[in-house]
Amino acid sequence: MGLFSSINIAATGMSVERLRTDVISNNIANASTTRTAEGGKFQKQTVILQSIGQETVFRNPYVPSDLDQGPGAGVKVSRIVSDTSQGRMVYDPSHPDAIKSGPNAGYVEYPNVNIVNEMVDLISASRAYEANASVIQGSKDMFSSALEIAR
Repeated sequence: MGLFSSINIAATGMSVERLRTDVISNNIANASTTRTAEGGKFQKQTVILQSIGQETVFRNPYVPSDLDQGPGAGVKVSRIVSDTSQGRMVYDPSHPDAIKSGPNAGYVEYPNVNIVNEMVDLISASRAYEANASVIQGSKDMFSSALEIAR
């Protein structure tokens, strides 16, 4: 495990949390968008993350070999998926996107974005970003202390 591995791992975490923040902000901004350029209502998007492979260079002698996967190499975005579930239906026959005929005539389908859930996710992404920044700062402090000892 290299000297800067912890910083690199935390940097990948900061990068994906910034992207999560951007996607959540886009969801909130489009919570009332009933018509997009592609046609239809806006669909909530979610970021799917996955671990970046395992490095087996370092072996922890205190952990049984069947449990020791080695340190991770960080996290990356696997994909961004759209939620296709139905949004909330609001009766507004004067709206230009109101359903014209059928049992739901006069209703407008709004995006499936729940502002409260999005705000909770936004706070979670912000806290995760801060935690990764703290890891980087802690690593920098540890390296500085090691250099002071070496003098």
